[in-house]
Order: sequence, then C-alpha cells, then structure tokens
Amino acid sequence: MKSRAAILWGMNQEWKIEVMDVDPPKAGEVLVNWKAAGLCHSDEHMVTGDMVPPAEVWPMMGIENFYPILGGHEGAGIVAAVGSGVTSVAVGDHVSASFIPSCGRCRYCSTGRQNLCDSGIATFAGGMITDGTHRHHVNGTPITLMAKVGTFAEYTVVAENSLIKVDSDYPLECVALVSCGVATGWGSAANRAAVVAGDTVVVVGIGGIGINAVQGAKMAGATRIIAIDPIEFKREKAMEFGATHTFASMEDAMVSVNELTWGQMADKVIMTPGVLYGDMMGLGISLAGKGGTIVVTAIAPISQTHAAVNLFEVAMWNKEIKGTIFGSLNPRADIPKLLGLYREGQLKLDELITKRYPLEEINEGYRAMRDGENIRGVIVY
Repeated sequence: MKSRAAILWGMNQEWKIEVMDVDPPKAGEVLVNWKAAGLCHSDEHMVTGDMVPPAEVWPMMGIENFYPILGGHEGAGIVAAVGSGVTSVAVGDHVSASFIPSCGRCRYCSTGRQNLCDSGIATFAGGMITDGTHRHHVNGTPITLMAKVGTFAEYTVVAENSLIKVDSDYPLECVALVSCGVATGWGSAANRAAVVAGDTVVVVGIGGIGINAVQGAKMAGATRIIAIDPIEFKREKAMEFGATHTFASMEDAMVSVNELTWGQMADKVIMTPGVLYGDMMGLGISLAGKGGTIVVTAIAPISQTHAAVNLFEVAMWNKEIKGTIFGSLNPRADIPKLLGLYREGQLKLDELITKRYPLEEINEGYRAMRDGENIRGVIVY
C-alpha cells in the first residue's frame, strides 16, 4: 500500500513529504493507521545530529548509512491489519506507540524494567525488530523508522512489542503525548527522582518533557516546584501546570532557591533542557542540597564525553546523579496508568497542546518548537 510520510534524507535537512510503499505485516507485526503524532524534540536530534552515531560505527551497527529516516516516535492510531502470531492487539484496536519495545522475557522486562528491554538494541539500525528486513521503501530505497515506529506517516508496520492497546474513549492526540513526552517527564519526577511530599524540586527546561516533570512533582506532593526556562511563555505555562516559582536561568535561580529553602537548596533537580551540554551540569548539581538527587533526562550530543561535575561535592554532600529513559517507567503498565489519571482529571493532557498541524506543515511545527512558541505541537492526520 501507499502512505504519505515525512522522511529525513540527511543531517541538517528539512523533513520531506514522500509517498512511501508499505509492505504487509509479517509474523509478530502490525499495520497501524496513525491518527496523531507528537512533534518531540528527539526527532529534531536526528536533524541536528545530536543523536546520530558517528559514521565510523555504522558498519558495526550493520548499516551503510544512517539515513533516510522516517521520523516520529510519539503516536497513537488504529490497528489496520495484523500478521501471524499477534495476540495482544486486533484490527480496530486503538494503540499507543511505545518507542521502547518490551518483549516481556528479557532480564530487564522480567525484573520490572521494561524501559531497558533488550529489544531496543536496534533502535538506530535499519529493518524490523522481528527479522531485520524492511517493510518501508521510497522509490525502492529502504527507510529506517525512528525508534521502530515511524509515526510521521499515515501507515507503518510496527512490531507487536512496540504497541500498547488503550481504551477507545481516549482522544488519540492525548494518547500520542503519553507515549513519550508525558511519561518521560512525569516519570522523571514521580519515579526516577522519587519526589515525596514536602520536597523542593527544580526543573531545568520547560519543554514537552519539563512541563510534565512539573506535573509529576506536583502530583507527588512537592512543596516548592521551581521551573527554569529562558522563554517567558514557557515559564507562564509552568505556573499553570504546578510550578510555584520560575526563573530565566539557573544562575538567576541560585540565590532564590537558597533563600526559599533556608540554605538547604533543592531535594531534587531534574535536567530537561532541549539539549543538555556538559557545562550545564555544574550549576544543576549546585542547585541540589545535601543528599540531593540530580536526574538527567535530556539528550546530550552523542559524542559528548565530558561534564562539569564537582566530585568532591557529590561525595561529601552525598549527592547522586541518575540517568533516565522513559522516566524509568514500564510502558505496558504506565501508559494506561497515566491515561487513567487523565480520565480522572488528575493529569493535564489537552492543555499541553499548543497547536495542531497537518503532516505537510511538519517543518513549521519544528520551527515553532525551536523558537519556543509551542509547549507541544501535534500532527493530526
């Protein structure tokens, strides 16, 4: 079948709308008719190269070229067809994409760490998780799917392990947001940082992830939630989602956090800027007090190997630095859980969407993200 798709043909290029050939699903695979896709910053990292492995390692990955890529890893849609052996979804089911696949059998899935599933090892390689072959082509050229889901298309074939059935009454735009940004941000605070009632929490960077870290901290009972972002619009939005104080920079926040906490500083600092550079970590660590936790959620350039970390301060003040992917949540359990919180009115999802775009306006949507005009842009098919 044919499908419109937003393809990235190389670094520092714009997304190009192409007509893509999509083969039928094979064993363990599902054809999904995507209805909504989030314009997440992670796809922008494919454009800038921040998440692109160096060319010298491509042969070890089994690929000749990292591009072309079909973007999109946040998404929600309806099952159009299933291959043999598929049991968890059926035609007509509403599904959420899961950019972290979960096999349910590897060491990590079986110990409650689905966000680290071994099936995710080939995220940046071509072909399907199931057998390594391709189902998507443009003029005969095989297309790699971002995170093996490729939601910037009307239809893609996805492994069953990368899909989660959801109730059909949820707006699919909201389901799409929960599939990555909401879960990652909320989980960074409520789960990985382990925010508890009475904590002082600092969130650095109020984009699609940071705004949900604010929500997660609020729901966990934080007394003070300090949101830091240079853009006034984002600071205002942070207040709507639960922030108690806002600042334009970490430097601006330092003295005030000290005063607000009577010198104790923050219990938890969550780093969610658009791109995290190593020199930012020094200030992030200094915002945390004794016994404080610093959670690193944002993407840093893949080749960056140095960060400003005062090891004496980390040791003598008993601080800890934690990384997280998907907020260290379990997709199969926590995507339905978060949607349930939305249904009960406890989690804001509709309010996250600043603007909706047709697929043809994807480059405008990403321009708006870069310029700080959107908290979340969403493609609606």
